[in-house]
Amino acid sequence: MSWHRRKLVCVVVALAMLVMSTELWLSLGMSVAYAIPCGINCLNVTNTPTAVVTLNGTDQTVSYTLTLSVNTTLNLGWNVTITSTQFTTGTTPKRSLPTTASSVTGVTAVCTAGQTCLTMPQNSVTYPVAVPAGNPAPTAVKFYNAQALTGLGTFDLSTTIKVAVPANAYAGNYSSTITLAYVSGP
Repeated sequence: MSWHRRKLVCVVVALAMLVMSTELWLSLGMSVAYAIPCGINCLNVTNTPTAVVTLNGTDQTVSYTLTLSVNTTLNLGWNVTITSTQFTTGTTPKRSLPTTASSVTGVTAVCTAGQTCLTMPQNSVTYPVAVPAGNPAPTAVKFYNAQALTGLGTFDLSTTIKVAVPANAYAGNYSSTITLAYVSGP
């Protein structure tokens, strides 16, 4: 396998928490495990996203924004992948949200302030992209890419992820681990 087709240096893991109380409100907060600044051809998570929704007996959707910094010099293009564990409570009885609960609904890219961007990424991914979930986390899927000869520089990506909360969701503290990876090639 050539060097430009293998997974590169950085993998970032974020812990997503979904909290539902017996008072019928929902709070979605993620605590993010930040990677040490990775240098060239890698990504870093740059925020700790949160969202809140009140349970009311109907199907609902809550969204959060996950921001990333991508630094790349690859002329061959690159992509970012995502996978997760299923949202599950840590207490007995264990409760879970469906494995289809999360999806990426869009990503925007801008040149990082004070950095040089030779070419903006040309993304060909169509949204929404279902975020795979299971225990253990299933195979990751691509949710953003830069075609060959694009995306050279340092970029801030803003990723919108929605979580579908079914009407029959139980109150409790739910968590999920989100795994992101920077991969060479579009």
